[in-house]
Amino acid sequence: MDVLSTPDTWAWIGWIVLILVFVVIEMLTGELTFLMLSGGSAAGLLSDLLGAPLWMQAIVAALAAVALLTFLRPPLLRRLHRGADERPSGVDALLGLQGLVLSRVSPSVPGQVKLTNGDVWTARSDTGIRLDPATRVEVVRIDGATAVVRAVVPRAHEKEVAT
Repeated sequence: MDVLSTPDTWAWIGWIVLILVFVVIEMLTGELTFLMLSGGSAAGLLSDLLGAPLWMQAIVAALAAVALLTFLRPPLLRRLHRGADERPSGVDALLGLQGLVLSRVSPSVPGQVKLTNGDVWTARSDTGIRLDPATRVEVVRIDGATAVVRAVVPRAHEKEVAT
């Protein structure tokens, strides 16, 4: 038995193992990258079954994987994420949300605000100005469990409606 012919003879087992490993990793990640690598490995397996030498199989597998990653993965990802909910969630959903000051808010002493979504948050002032109760505020950022807010200046047409 020739030592150099052994890798060529059993290369198909290596390709099948690679395909299975990539498919399992893909099932865990779901980003389609390892599925494309699995497709490249399948091309390597096919070239082995057609009698190509091991170096040619590796080149075919690499080219197929690059082609799949470049040309097939992006449209598949767009189709997969089509219709996904793009609204912000968690802390990002609070940014820009307005509310009313319940207890005095200052930069150094936190107070409380009630946001338009109904949540009551501990809050600090962003601008260095003390905000008294019933002042309209907007969330600028979240620091841990504290909302950093600034006063909202009513627009001209809102002043007319309010008076």
